[in-house]
Amino acid sequence: MTRAPHTPDSEKERSLSLEGQVDDLAGKPRWYRFGVNSWSQITLVSIICFFLPGMYNAIAGLGGSGQLDPTIGANASVALLSVGAATGLLVGQPMFDIFGVRCIIIGGWTYALYTGSLLNYNHRGNGAFVIGAGAVLGWGATCLWVTQGAIMLSYPLPHQKGRSIAWFWMIFNLGGAIGSFISLGINYNRIKAGTVSDSTYVAFMVLMLFGWGLCFFLVPPHLVRRTDGSRAAPPKVASEGKWYDNFTQKAKDEIIHIIQLKDEPRILFLIPMCFAANWFYSYQQNIVNGGSFTLRARSLNSALYWAAQMFGGMAIGLILDMPWFSRPKRALCGWAFVFVTGNVIMGGGLAYQKWFDAQGKKNFIDFSDSKLYVGPCWLYIWYGALDAFWQGFAYWMLGALCNTPKEAARFVGVYKSMQCVGGAVAFRLTANHLSSMKQFISNWAIVAGALIFALPAVLRVTEPTETEAKGLFVSEEDDRPGAQNKKAAEARRVSSVA
Repeated sequence: MTRAPHTPDSEKERSLSLEGQVDDLAGKPRWYRFGVNSWSQITLVSIICFFLPGMYNAIAGLGGSGQLDPTIGANASVALLSVGAATGLLVGQPMFDIFGVRCIIIGGWTYALYTGSLLNYNHRGNGAFVIGAGAVLGWGATCLWVTQGAIMLSYPLPHQKGRSIAWFWMIFNLGGAIGSFISLGINYNRIKAGTVSDSTYVAFMVLMLFGWGLCFFLVPPHLVRRTDGSRAAPPKVASEGKWYDNFTQKAKDEIIHIIQLKDEPRILFLIPMCFAANWFYSYQQNIVNGGSFTLRARSLNSALYWAAQMFGGMAIGLILDMPWFSRPKRALCGWAFVFVTGNVIMGGGLAYQKWFDAQGKKNFIDFSDSKLYVGPCWLYIWYGALDAFWQGFAYWMLGALCNTPKEAARFVGVYKSMQCVGGAVAFRLTANHLSSMKQFISNWAIVAGALIFALPAVLRVTEPTETEAKGLFVSEEDDRPGAQNKKAAEARRVSSVA
């Protein structure tokens, strides 16, 4: 039997099939296969975040961004988070649609700018510059996190998403831990000082600029290959017109997609969890760490806090990828784990806050007094672990709802916008000097309330579709909010008519 010649259409179909993708990859050199491997790219974006938000977290974790008065740092955080909330969907997502992973290059440099503004504040006391740099960083962070979220959630196969989140969380928070140890080494003998040294900020700026340089080595999603050989996204189609014309159209499309979220009720139940994701930082960093400990103890606490996030991310990732459970059961196990540990940790926080208020003084706990130091430090470590539990579970829930890089970026945009709104409100409460006990109560109320509100979404998690499980392309139309629900409803309607 003679074999029919390949037509252009059949060649295209083969190039999109899993077999065709695997054969194409096999012909590439080893260095190329390593570079475009999905886990290589996940690791690279994790290292980038190690140097950029990881080092920023090391500064923020000192309380007041390393300043004696936390007000300027809190106001800068309000500016950062307010801009992040405003740009998460209507700016970050259209930019990702147009520029792809290069979006992270556009925003990554803003971390060094913010650190430089703190160095300037040490000498000139220019608070307006710090707040302005915080606002610019809010836009830059949006570019970074939308890109990072798209990579972390869409590059791994469905059964690997928990591990992807855990791997990212470990590397990213290692940056905060090492950055804090750097600060501890520089400021070790400055027991009575309230502000970190100039060299601390300079060291962080150098590391941030190096991390920004690594952004140039990320490759577009359509070139990235998953562990089964499939592409992370279909081959890219060149867009027509100028980028700024495309941006306007993409922004309009995002408004339509926001409206379409009503068709995916599961994400609506997750919004309080997204809102709460940055709420804890203001109280933990400025009141607990910044208000209770000496400068060098704050540096050590910050290192231990971010180290705890590494192990917390690994723990929640392993729970959410347990191979002997179905995805719905893993969702419920993850929810129960975060709910129980969260409320236990907050119970310990209540005991600490009552004790601290009774002392009537600030910045008196130093690790030279081990008996006084161990208990509050241990609580702060568990606060770090809880943050990893919370954000790892929230990211995994969003990953269970999407597969394409564009839709993942869109869901992360929702997550980051709501996260920034919550964080801005919390930091504003600190800047307005709300009592520490009231801030703690708001933390516990949000932990319990947001998780209870999220339970309907947890109970509606489904198994991956056959297309998802095989790592095949999921069309953007099928990955839109509520698309699977509409298909299921249409199937039921056809079945009932038949």
